[in-house]
Amino acid sequence: MTFRHGVTSGLAIGLGYLSVSFSFGIMAVNSGLTWWQAVLISITNVTSAGQVAGVGIMAAGGGLIEMAVTQLVINLRYSLMAISLSQKTDSSMTVPARLVDSYIITDEIFGLASTQEKVGFKYMTGLGVLPVAGWTLGTLLGAVLGNVLPPAVTSCLAIGIYGMFVAIVLPVCRKSKTISIVCIIAVLLAVVFRYVPFLNAHVSSGFAIIICAVVSALIGVLITPESELKEEVQDGE
Repeated sequence: MTFRHGVTSGLAIGLGYLSVSFSFGIMAVNSGLTWWQAVLISITNVTSAGQVAGVGIMAAGGGLIEMAVTQLVINLRYSLMAISLSQKTDSSMTVPARLVDSYIITDEIFGLASTQEKVGFKYMTGLGVLPVAGWTLGTLLGAVLGNVLPPAVTSCLAIGIYGMFVAIVLPVCRKSKTISIVCIIAVLLAVVFRYVPFLNAHVSSGFAIIICAVVSALIGVLITPESELKEEVQDGE
């Protein structure tokens, strides 16, 4: 697929990121950062949970070690996503190309790219253009103009990204019963980690995401018919 196809596919994600990062820009400035510091964080990270946690540590006067460990835990899931996508890459995805495109992997970009049979360097790079631009521009607008809007409005803007992610996953779930079951298991596990007091207190959100993903994926492999597994292997070759 072409670079243009990737840009077109990433339009919805970019628009979703524009609204969500608006709220991040407001939070960053309210935490004591300048507008350009908030923008710099967004353009170099492109990770909502990691950025929110990082700004919180900065505001609390945390140390570098605390920051590094927190970011490792929260963002470790992207390694799983990258490994998964590596099974779908074509010959254009050389080592330098993989290093470039690793920068743009997010939950939503992974969700969209994983629905493709094959992904190449041009498509993946194009897919990340508008999301990165939307995330950065939204942060700038939020940091500069966010205080003009009432808190109720800015809070509502963050809902858009969840609806967008559902829109990406739902078509795939309709095609595969196994994927539907895997998604349901992951959701149930996430609910357990969120509402069981002991787990909520002792398992960070980053590790909870990793556990949910790995456990649900393993269950998915165990319940997938052998014929479907062979078909997936052949598609990945």
